[in-house]
Amino acid sequence: MSERPVIRLKPKAEARAIRHGFPWVFANELVTDRRTRALPAGCFARLEDSESRPLGLVTVNPASKIIARMMDRNPEVEITRDWLAERLERAQQLRACLHDAPYYRLVHAEADGLPGVIIDRFGDAAVIQPNAAWAEAQFPMLAEALQQVTGVQTIVKNGSGRSRALEGLVEETALYCGTLDGALPVPMNGATYMADLLGGQKTGLFFDQRDNHAFAARLAQGARVLDVFSHVGGFALAALAQGAQHALAVDSSVPALDLATSGAQASGVEARFQTRQGDAFAVMEALATEGAQFDLVVCDPPAFAPNKPALDKGLRAYERVARLAAPLVAPGGYLGLCSCSHAADLTSFRNASARGIGRAGRRGQLIHTGFASPDHPQLPQLAESGYLKAVFFRLD
Repeated sequence: MSERPVIRLKPKAEARAIRHGFPWVFANELVTDRRTRALPAGCFARLEDSESRPLGLVTVNPASKIIARMMDRNPEVEITRDWLAERLERAQQLRACLHDAPYYRLVHAEADGLPGVIIDRFGDAAVIQPNAAWAEAQFPMLAEALQQVTGVQTIVKNGSGRSRALEGLVEETALYCGTLDGALPVPMNGATYMADLLGGQKTGLFFDQRDNHAFAARLAQGARVLDVFSHVGGFALAALAQGAQHALAVDSSVPALDLATSGAQASGVEARFQTRQGDAFAVMEALATEGAQFDLVVCDPPAFAPNKPALDKGLRAYERVARLAAPLVAPGGYLGLCSCSHAADLTSFRNASARGIGRAGRRGQLIHTGFASPDHPQLPQLAESGYLKAVFFRLD
């Protein structure tokens, strides 16, 4: 084994946070001399504090603000296929306890000990998002380990999204191995969803909302349901599977709504399902003008506040969503509002939602707060891993 490079924290950097489980080192915390800046993106190095005491094995990317990510507390470990397989096996054991069928998030990045790596499993297929330079460099070995542990035959490499750009990685989505013949059916909450692993948003389906779908469906028996920012019919199909009278799915994406319709057909609920394509804000305004009323309205928009500079604008957008959605809820009905913005904490998002409801002239009881499903575990030391929030109100 060649001698491993060593990188060192600055004297005023907080080594205690690393020792207590924080997984990242930012560029301004590290001694970045010419040797460190010359390290290849995705390489592995020994991290030491300012007094040369070892902290662990990290992966380094000099081009990223997150210049180092913790891989292992043992600074001497080798990142091999067996090392990766051990992490994957541990992740799979958790998911096997949670779900009867292999449709779930298998790896949730740092929270599963694989920094920057997202893996969603769809039966015999899986989608890997290598959002860190080390995972890009080691992708073939990661895919081999995944096949070894899970037996999946088809793997899609999804190299898209903001995280890769921050790592200096190019966008690239492709079928890495196996075959795909169109969208795949995914059973969840009594419904069947259609996931486009190559052309859909993210990995093709949002497993993180599974438990929130289930809660909303409990409110939907016999109800008229409006699912705004519906994607492939997330809340609408779950509600219909639990006996909703009718559901309208709204999204700006025609392909997503086509998949939602296919899911409704596969679920046997197409007679009670409709779609409406358009800008969600404009559609909600139009529905209000038409006098439309629903017993359950759920809005699951994209991340309006993906980072701290966007927070104020994002909170105003969440407030606007609530203000436009609230008038569409029939008296005594329910309003569910979601945020996947890690920069907007629960209190800020809940307050913005409540302001929007109030500005619409409605009053509401907060009856439930939801988060990502447990196949998206949180790393307590990393707030970013707890990004998803859902608040449900009963309106007067």
